[in-house]
Amino acid sequence: MTESKRETERKYEPPSSGLGGLPDLTGAGPVASVTASGPEELDAVYHDTADLRLAGSSATLRRRTGGPDAGWHLKLPLAGDTREEMRAPLSDEVPDALRALLLSRTRGAPLRPVMRIRSTRSVRHLRDAQGAVLAELSLDEVRANSLLPGGGRAEWQEVEAELADGVGAGLFDTVERKFRKKGINRADSPSKFVRALRDTGAAAEGARRPGYATAAAPGSPGRYVLTYLEEQVATLVALDPAARRDLPDAVHRMRVTCRRLRSCLRSYRSVLDRRVTDPVRAELKWLAGELGLARDQEVLRERLTAGLAALPGDLVLGPAAARLRVWDVSEGEEGRTHTLEALASDRYLRLLDALEGLLRQPPLRAGAAGKPARTMARAVLKEYDRLAGRVDHALELPPGADRDAALHQARKEAKKLRYAAEVARPVLGKPVKRLGKRAKGLQQLLGDHQDSVVAQETLRELAVAAHAAGETAFTWGVLLGQERAGARAREEALPSVWRTVSEPALRAALAP
Repeated sequence: MTESKRETERKYEPPSSGLGGLPDLTGAGPVASVTASGPEELDAVYHDTADLRLAGSSATLRRRTGGPDAGWHLKLPLAGDTREEMRAPLSDEVPDALRALLLSRTRGAPLRPVMRIRSTRSVRHLRDAQGAVLAELSLDEVRANSLLPGGGRAEWQEVEAELADGVGAGLFDTVERKFRKKGINRADSPSKFVRALRDTGAAAEGARRPGYATAAAPGSPGRYVLTYLEEQVATLVALDPAARRDLPDAVHRMRVTCRRLRSCLRSYRSVLDRRVTDPVRAELKWLAGELGLARDQEVLRERLTAGLAALPGDLVLGPAAARLRVWDVSEGEEGRTHTLEALASDRYLRLLDALEGLLRQPPLRAGAAGKPARTMARAVLKEYDRLAGRVDHALELPPGADRDAALHQARKEAKKLRYAAEVARPVLGKPVKRLGKRAKGLQQLLGDHQDSVVAQETLRELAVAAHAAGETAFTWGVLLGQERAGARAREEALPSVWRTVSEPALRAALAP
């Protein structure tokens, strides 16, 4: 069993006089008093892969004894100074729950002890006028021993400041002003583990994720495309633990990242050889499909629940809310199972390996060294032309199933145009930014239309099930009628929305 918390902390180098030279922080901002405790002895063994994949992605895993929180600690980076820490009880082996959360980073490589860090810690609590703890200062005398081949030993002192829950980061700034006057500055290592790797001389390069985009020349189309791909692969890896834990919007964001990667690999075939990238695109499509079951169910549940809640009471007949909950539980479990099975599969790990390999040895084509504005504009305009063909075809069809399917295809093309524009934005600037924004508006309109089409089919199924159970299907019919009317309204709005995307002046501004 694991528990999770968010921690916001900063590390500092003590003054030349050592830890005893820290200033008294009483009266600094809301700090009314400072209390001290300790010392205590902490003994942590850090685990990583042989090539330090966790350190390379700013994650740490340790088994710590001593102190009030002995056990296994997994820390994953969030924004700024914040990290998420997951804890599991003390045991001899890495807990399976934590090992699974690291799978996207380790890609199945075994975890092993790589560093032992012992600390003698004294603690100072910064308290407000009511005695509540605002922050904790940990004064650490650190001794690190590398467990890697060729590693050595290192010793240093540091101060770690951690905010209490609910305390704003402004307190950090107040404390730092006091610190700077005493010659105390921010540490240049984000964690003890990273500093230990550096100072012991044990494979310190593993503490940094390599910049794969440097395989292409600065300012070239290849550099821009590889930079975008590297960012998206990092996002995919970082979202994996949240998706496994079913955190809000995690599966959706992971699925969108798959789409961004697929679109980039398709749109910029002049930069990267499709003989290498097409198999990767196929696997990204598979993963997005597996994740889509859970996400589609989530979207549909929210839509139907909101529609039912918005109906006047006299239009809600029978146990409609109860039937909707039963439907959601039965359908939702299937989607969740698909997600977890996909993320636990060897196929998924092979995809992650393939993405890493693509970045490490990018299959650059001649276009990777071409003129960036010309190359990027051609890729964006090619996606625009595909979208235009889809929209024109859909508008020619009469209302019905064929038009619904055509509009769904146009929605997919709008996404591809939007993502191609994202890649090109550093080169083409405001014109492509405007085009991407308008493509997003079109995508949202068509997406709402498709959601309505799917909802109509589900509402029919719920109505049939209700009738078979001897319940009235009246409420489901009302909701179905509303969805049909909404879909028609979006179809009627399509020509005007499309005109904003197909504005000749906007397209001309991108002409190579």
